[in-house]
Amino acid sequence: MSDVPVGTPPSSTADAGVRLLGPADVRSLAAGLGLRPTKQRGQNFVIDANTVRRIVRESGVGADDVVLEVGPGLGSLTLALLEVTPRVTAVEVDPVLAAALPPTLREYAGARGAHVHVVEADALRVTELPGPAPTALVANLPYNVSVPVVLHLLATFPGLRTGLVMVQAEVADRLAAGPGSKVYGVPSVKAAWWADVRRAGAVGRQVFWPAPHVDSGLVALRRREPPVTTATREQVFEVVDAAFAQRRKTLRAALRQLAGSTEASAAALERAGLNPDARGETLALGDFVRLTEELRR
Repeated sequence: MSDVPVGTPPSSTADAGVRLLGPADVRSLAAGLGLRPTKQRGQNFVIDANTVRRIVRESGVGADDVVLEVGPGLGSLTLALLEVTPRVTAVEVDPVLAAALPPTLREYAGARGAHVHVVEADALRVTELPGPAPTALVANLPYNVSVPVVLHLLATFPGLRTGLVMVQAEVADRLAAGPGSKVYGVPSVKAAWWADVRRAGAVGRQVFWPAPHVDSGLVALRRREPPVTTATREQVFEVVDAAFAQRRKTLRAALRQLAGSTEASAAALERAGLNPDARGETLALGDFVRLTEELRR
């Protein structure tokens, strides 16, 4: 992990002169870097100023927040964040983009842009950040790693109180789904361990360059205390993974290996007040917690 050094944040967020990137700016910056967006890293850059302002508005961040942004790319969302808060830490895995971001921010945001922490690192592996602890996560996340990134950051940085992330529409549905929904699954339950999660809107394909083949969705997160339990988070998540590994199986069958036998899994389910013939998609987080405690008896 490397950090582009910065100075003390400006004392006021009232600085004028932050300019947002439009389509021509994004293409010009990319051309200057010889950049061709790759599917491997989920590089779809936002070219619409209204969209990045909408993301910042929906996030609810203000001057007192320390914002963690993942995958800033060419800086579209970073600049919109600088309109409302001087304290942004941007984590970028691409070394070319990480090196190019500070001069872009200085050019488009003046003095305010000079005080952003730009960290060259993989967000899935980052465990520490420079400056004050982040309080809000705001990001346009690469589709292929969005769920692991969200879960890792919530687990690693307990100061993150809120979040607003843009992800693939299908992933947004899964993260915000409740028990009984067809798209309720592992991401839904694991995200619920950390936060209250809701869908915060849809985003069309036309605001990106290059345009992706799928629509995007906004997901809002508000941290809450994890369930009180004698089981560890890892133990609960192991049960969640097993319950959804083969969705068509009943819980008594899906949990057979963890419990040691079908009879043992059925007995644990009954002690937890759950139907052994139910399936994973019918259980809420609290049900998984009780079930884990019974399986550990």
